[in-house]
Amino acid sequence: MDTSKLKYTETHEWVSLSGNVATIGISDHAQKEISDVVFVELPAMSRSLKQKESAMVIESVKAAFDIYAPVNGKVIAVNEKLKNKPELVNQSPYQDGWLFKIECSNPGEADSLLTEDAYNSFKSTAHH
Repeated sequence: MDTSKLKYTETHEWVSLSGNVATIGISDHAQKEISDVVFVELPAMSRSLKQKESAMVIESVKAAFDIYAPVNGKVIAVNEKLKNKPELVNQSPYQDGWLFKIECSNPGEADSLLTEDAYNSFKSTAHH
């Protein structure tokens, strides 16, 4: 995947928009911070999410991390593979380890998210 075409959030989610469908995952930086993913609690199908609302939880050997919805919309797909292979989030954060898809109520919201360059400069100055 060409990560330069993705949009990012300050909470380290990435968004790939195709029409009004947003595929969401976590950045390579985030999977390194989370470290060994042992369990992924995916959002319920058809759940309505508000932008910045906690959508799901990723558990690693060290802690549980909330994953936030980058846009408003409804969950239309979840990555079922993660139920048996949560480690895909670490191994392939931009491809096999995607998390869920949202049908956006307003695809234009993604425009307000960070570009890859902006995200890279944000994470290099951010203090966790």
